[in-house]
Amino acid sequence: MPKKRRVMLKLSGEALSGDKGFGFDDYTIQSVAREVRKALEQGVELAVVIGGGNFWRGRNSEAVPRYKADQVGMLATVMNCIYVSEIFRSEGIPAFVMSSIAIGDMAELFHRDRALALMAEGNVMFLAGGTGHPYFTTDTGVVLRAIELECDEVLLAKSIDAVYDSDPAENPAAVRFSEISIGEVMERRLKVIDLAASALCIDNHMPLRIFSLKEPDGILRALRGENIGTVVSA
Repeated sequence: MPKKRRVMLKLSGEALSGDKGFGFDDYTIQSVAREVRKALEQGVELAVVIGGGNFWRGRNSEAVPRYKADQVGMLATVMNCIYVSEIFRSEGIPAFVMSSIAIGDMAELFHRDRALALMAEGNVMFLAGGTGHPYFTTDTGVVLRAIELECDEVLLAKSIDAVYDSDPAENPAAVRFSEISIGEVMERRLKVIDLAASALCIDNHMPLRIFSLKEPDGILRALRGENIGTVVSA
């Protein structure tokens, strides 16, 4: 029996807040859920990581040490996974939350083999808490879990539609890439993922695809393997 396509999807917390810029926008999350459901019906196995930017941007605060700020950020990702997984369930999608940090009965501690089994049964696996350690960003947690779960690709649904050589909001002449290597991303210092996550991608040959969460059917098309956004090869 051929292996099912297994994908890691990173959702921007800020993007899930919609136009409010904070908290949750249920309409946006429901739209994501409906796209995901169609992909599941086509046999895709899916894990999801959500950033915490809709609640906490700790690196912007000089009053809170990085160690503690990162802990708050990890808790923000737990809140996001619990909330979004419930929206998924309301749309008829079986979902399960695992966390890198012990958090009582709110989420089960991450266990690779159990996560793989649940995904094989059709559950969307929400992975909260990053790596469970401060000084690592959500990017590193995304790539680490994708490698552990033997995903075929990491999909990054962002507020921007692709990788550019500069910020297109500031430079109308910014060059858009349809494909670029992670090595070139690092050389050009393009803000795609952090250096630790980039190194993991290179060492483990994990490709990325960056696209806009606002792209019509963007998640579904990316999960189907259609050519949207930018492919970042490892």
